[in-house]
Amino acid sequence: MTGCGRTKDAEILKTSGGSLNVRNLFASAALLACLALPVSLAAAPNPAWTRPFPPFRIAGNLYYVGSEDLASYLVVTPSGLILINSSLDASVPLIRKSVETLGFNFHDIKILLISHAHYDHCAGSARILRMTGAKYEVMDADVSVVATGGRTDFSYGADPTMRYPGAHVDRILHDGSTVRLGGTVLTAHLTPGHTKGTTTWTMDEREDGKTLHAVIIGSPNVNPGYKLVDNKAYPRIAEDYKRTFEVLNSLPCDLFLGAHGGYFGLTEKYARWKAGDKDAFVDPAGYKAYVAERGHAFETELARQEAAKP
Repeated sequence: MTGCGRTKDAEILKTSGGSLNVRNLFASAALLACLALPVSLAAAPNPAWTRPFPPFRIAGNLYYVGSEDLASYLVVTPSGLILINSSLDASVPLIRKSVETLGFNFHDIKILLISHAHYDHCAGSARILRMTGAKYEVMDADVSVVATGGRTDFSYGADPTMRYPGAHVDRILHDGSTVRLGGTVLTAHLTPGHTKGTTTWTMDEREDGKTLHAVIIGSPNVNPGYKLVDNKAYPRIAEDYKRTFEVLNSLPCDLFLGAHGGYFGLTEKYARWKAGDKDAFVDPAGYKAYVAERGHAFETELARQEAAKP
């Protein structure tokens, strides 16, 4: 969930080209006002969530098949396909078209993974599972949320606008679990806070004789309305966010990716990739800057809430 498209989810600001602009982050008073809006005044979803984006190969057997801002990834193996993030229920035809445009069979999806249990990343799961027969593998702390269609989410469980079709989970993942198919291995890293089971995925890709460490960040963002202090529904939320930044800072990263295109400057980097820069998504410095900025934003919000505590 991004920007004022849903004030429930404060994502990192972008320049008009989509690239990270850390120095000018939160410089706009208008945007600050937007982020301060009550949750009940949330507007319609960001149009970039459903705007088609050209599918392409990132590196090795890893492909982009999402929209302009809701990121979905396809991992191609000799034994079938792995899809990361089903996005909105309305996103499924777009994802299918992207998979098939690349020359792959949508029905060859064997495993479905997600970054976290918010509707903009997993509402399409039930439909994809029906269409493909894929196995749904989800981090343990998010299992009840996806199974109930969002009803057990610690923050949004009572909000009907955040609901989505529930889906059966075939395999419960834990921190450090690996997902294997056709010689490819992905590792699930628990990076909680945004949801209790937010998952950051890592895998190694071979490109031009080099090994590239890919990191697909789940989400390190503190949504407007999240209580970091005295949260009875999620007592460990602040400690979990701190753990998340420790984990993210420990991961080696060459290919900087994430659950939203805005996290890693998708549109700007794709333009460079299209122009012939095949290393456009190799961005270890951008990864470190993003994690540092998001960590600072968390610490600032935590300090604000602690200071406001009676």
